[in-house]
Amino acid sequence: MGCAGSFPSPDSPASCYLVEADDAELRTWRVVLDLGSGALGPLQRHARLDALDAVVLSHLHPDHFTDVCGLYVFRRYAPGGPVPGTVPVYGPTGVAARIGQAYGADPADLATAFDLRELADARPVTLGPLTITPYRMEHPIQAYGFRLEARAGRRTEVLAYTGDTDTCEGLLPLAKGADLLLAEASFQEGRDEARGVHLTGLRAGQAAAEAGCRRLLLTHVPVWTEPEVVLAEARSAFPGPVELARPGAVHVV
Repeated sequence: MGCAGSFPSPDSPASCYLVEADDAELRTWRVVLDLGSGALGPLQRHARLDALDAVVLSHLHPDHFTDVCGLYVFRRYAPGGPVPGTVPVYGPTGVAARIGQAYGADPADLATAFDLRELADARPVTLGPLTITPYRMEHPIQAYGFRLEARAGRRTEVLAYTGDTDTCEGLLPLAKGADLLLAEASFQEGRDEARGVHLTGLRAGQAAAEAGCRRLLLTHVPVWTEPEVVLAEARSAFPGPVELARPGAVHVV
């Protein structure tokens, strides 16, 4: 839904990815990875907001979670009455307090719409046909990447999403053998010297190569970074297919 880094760009909302997977009964599960600023609008083109099975937040910077506030308004205050039940919202430690702070509500009020749950490093979460394993990443605040696995016949399909991170120990188990690695590439080699914040295109490509991924998709590219530069960096390190994430694009894992 959105792939702009740090804040929405003229062409894209901030981070938000809709993952769909069918279970054995061919019921389609819909899980949202991050719900950053501006993403709730385009999400409605692809999924009913009252039919989401879960929202999973990598970390609690505004460009990755603030449109959860709009989802709360939809579920709580629609003219026909509140949406029945609650939707699970997973996030780092303190997720309930952080969303309450952003919306200006007591976290207890959020419980009318959300079942707020905290993630733990390497502790899997099962959502229908999906097993989602969070791995701690390296970022200035507590942040996770997600390894999503789903059975497809005799094999397991794997989507790995880095969230925001620099190179770290968690990247290899997160991405190992992934069919698709969705990796941030906010920084640019030779320009951004700070470490412990973001990947460059080169470091994303190196991570994909080390993990033996099949495909690499670069995302979270901010407006001041030239996409073709980080794309070329990644291609110099990863021999497989590399693309840039685009709003509204669909990728089959």
